[in-house]
Amino acid sequence: MATPKRGARAAGVVRIALLLSVPLLLLLLLSGDRRLLMASDSEFLGLINRKVSGEERSYDRLLGGLLADGFDERSCRSRYQSVLYRRRPGRRPAAYLVSKLRQQEALQRQCGPGTAAYAHALEQLRSGKSGGDMAGSQECKYLVSISYRGLGNRILATASAFLYAVLTGRALLVDPSNEMGELFCEPFPGTTWLLPPSGFPLASYTNFSVATAESYGNMLRNNVIRTDAAAAAGDVPPPAFSYVHLDHDATEQDKLFFCDEDQRALRRIPWLVMRTDNYIVPGLFLVAGFRAELGRMFPEPDTAFHHAARYLFHPSNHVWGLVARYHDAYLAAAARRVGIQVRVFGSQPDSPALLEQITRCAQRERLLPELLAAAGDDDDGDPVAPPKSRRRKTTTAVLVTSLKSWYSEQLKGMYWERAAAGGEAVSVQQPSHEEFQRSGARSHDAKAWAEVYLLSLTDALVTTAWSTFGYVAQGLAGERPWVMYRPDNETHVPDPPCGRDVSMEPCFHAPPFYDCRLKRGADTGEIVPQVQHCIDMSWGLKIVHQG
Repeated sequence: MATPKRGARAAGVVRIALLLSVPLLLLLLLSGDRRLLMASDSEFLGLINRKVSGEERSYDRLLGGLLADGFDERSCRSRYQSVLYRRRPGRRPAAYLVSKLRQQEALQRQCGPGTAAYAHALEQLRSGKSGGDMAGSQECKYLVSISYRGLGNRILATASAFLYAVLTGRALLVDPSNEMGELFCEPFPGTTWLLPPSGFPLASYTNFSVATAESYGNMLRNNVIRTDAAAAAGDVPPPAFSYVHLDHDATEQDKLFFCDEDQRALRRIPWLVMRTDNYIVPGLFLVAGFRAELGRMFPEPDTAFHHAARYLFHPSNHVWGLVARYHDAYLAAAARRVGIQVRVFGSQPDSPALLEQITRCAQRERLLPELLAAAGDDDDGDPVAPPKSRRRKTTTAVLVTSLKSWYSEQLKGMYWERAAAGGEAVSVQQPSHEEFQRSGARSHDAKAWAEVYLLSLTDALVTTAWSTFGYVAQGLAGERPWVMYRPDNETHVPDPPCGRDVSMEPCFHAPPFYDCRLKRGADTGEIVPQVQHCIDMSWGLKIVHQG
C-alpha cells in the first residue's frame, strides 16, 4: 500500500481535530452542507471559516429556486459555491419564473441531442420539410444560437435566445464555437445545451448573414413566408427552417421579428437559427403577445438579464479556479470592493483624459477617497506615524479590468504616492492586461470571463459606456453601475463624468424603430413603460422598473 504524503496526512489530522471539536461537529450536522463532506482540505477549511464568521447566514445555494438541485457539484463548482462570494444575495426570482425554468428543463431533456425527438427533427430538417402535415412531427421545436463576436456579445446573445426560447416553447441549442463548452458549465440537468458538432444538416449555418436567402427578412421580401390570413390559417406550409438575423446590420424586414403577426408566422417554423451581437430582450417587451408572460416571469422587469445570467452562466472549473484564487488573494479581506471596467475602443492610446474621468467619477460618487494635497502626510496632516500607533484603517480594494495596464498603474501610483482622505487604505489590482482583444482565443476568453465574474463580486461598479463586458458584470451583480459617459472627443472629460444607470439591464444597441400596430416608423422607447432609452447610447433601448 502506498504511504500517504506527509502534507496530506497533516491536513487530514487538522480536519479530524476540527471535527472532534463539539461546536464544529454540531455545526456540520445541523448545516446539512454536503460541501463539507466532499471538499478538499483547503476548501473544507475555507468553508468552516466562513461558517464560523457568520458569512453564510443567508446562504441560498439554489438562489431562491432559480437553480435546479441534483447536479454533480464537482463537475461545476461555481454553480453552488459562487453565492458564498457575494455580499449581496441578488434579487429573488418570481415563483412563476421558477416554474417556467423547470418546464424548460423538462423540454430540453425531452427534445435535446440523443433523444428520439431530436433525431426525428433532424431528419425533417434534412428532408427540407416542415412536417406540418405529419402527426407528432412538431412535438419539439428548436432555436439554435450562433456564438459570435466577443465574450460579452456572446453572453448577451445567448441570454436573449434563451428567454425567447422559454417564451416560445423551443429547445435551445448553442453553437459550440468560441469555446462555449470550455467557458461555461451545462445549465440544464440531464442533457446538453450544445449543438452536436457533427450531423447537423445546415453545415454552413455559422456563415449565415444578412444576405442569406433563408433569412426571415429575405423570406418575407420574396413571399416565401407570408403573414396574411391564408398563412395564419395554415393554408401556406411553413419552411423547414428560417434564419433570424438580428445583428447590428439587420434590415427593416429582419426587425419585423419584433411584431406580433411575424411572431405568429415564426411560431409555425420548426427550426430557427439566430445570429445577434445584441441583447434583444427589450425588443421582446414590444411584442404585445409576449408582454403578459414577461410580466409574470419578471414582475420586476429590470431583472430579466440578472435571472437569466445567474441561471445560465456558471464558470467552468478552470475559470472558477481563476476567480476564487484571485478573490481570496486580493479582494476577500477588504471592507469595500470597487470594480472599475475600462473599455478602450479601437487602438486608442493611453489617455490622461480618460484617467481623469475615471478618478473624477469614482471620487465624485464617493466610491474612492479624495487624495490629500501634501505627499507623506496622513489624514490629520501630521507625518506618518509608526505602525503600532496607527488606528485601524478602512480598506478598499479596487479591481480594474482593462486590456491596458496603464490606467491601473496610474491609479495605484496615485494612492501610493499620496495619502487618502479619511485615513482609508486603498489597494489597486488588475488581474490581466492582454493589450488587444483576441476573441476566440482560449486563454484570453478564460481570463476575460474570470474578470467579468470578479467585477460582479464587487460592492460598487464603474463601467464604460457601450461596453457589453460591463453590461454582463452589472447584470450578474444585480446592481446599477455608474456609467462613464463617452466624451465628444478623446481630450474632453464629460461633466458630469458619469451617472448612475437607470437599471442593471444591458442596453439593446440596434433596436427597431417601428410601431407594428400603426405600421409606421416610431420611437420605440416611448411605446411601453418597461422600455426606455439608455443613458450611454441615446438610440438604444433598456428595460426599466417603474414600480
